[in-house]
Amino acid sequence: MPRYLIGMTGASGSIYGVDFVRRCPGEKYLVMSDWARQVLHSETGLKPADLEPHVKKLFADADLAAPFSSGSNRYDAFVIVPCSISTLAKIAAGIADTLITRAAAVALKERMRLVLCVRETPLSSIALENALKLSREGVTIMPVSPPWYRGPRSLDDLVAGFTGKLLALLGEDAGPGWRDTELE
Repeated sequence: MPRYLIGMTGASGSIYGVDFVRRCPGEKYLVMSDWARQVLHSETGLKPADLEPHVKKLFADADLAAPFSSGSNRYDAFVIVPCSISTLAKIAAGIADTLITRAAAVALKERMRLVLCVRETPLSSIALENALKLSREGVTIMPVSPPWYRGPRSLDDLVAGFTGKLLALLGEDAGPGWRDTELE
């Protein structure tokens, strides 16, 4: 069974994190920053407790003594969704002052898979340089950009479209692909 660490930061777009937490299979651990908790409530009306049934354990971002602060606790991927530009910058600069940034530093040094779902626009040259720096280190930079080619009819369809792309990136079942019937 795959093991995933999921981080949620205070960037807008918490619904993407919620949908990923709900749909991602396997053993999941969730870390939420203080701002993520506030944005979650502001944007969705949900509280962190509403996500707890979908994860094995929920960690506070201030808990630097959590098991994922060490490379001896392996996982298949660390996905930060949504990822703020501030978090991306801290990771690129090697600043590990929270559980999210420390776990990202561990993922980098241990060569574990790290996916940053950046939810920001437009992007400054500094943000682009930080993303490039991390991409060169093997980090997948995945801007939250929902696909339109399947004709989404609702906000839920748009969110599910992005989450499906994220699940497929991780090798998980994401449902049928675009125009997959033409493969028959």
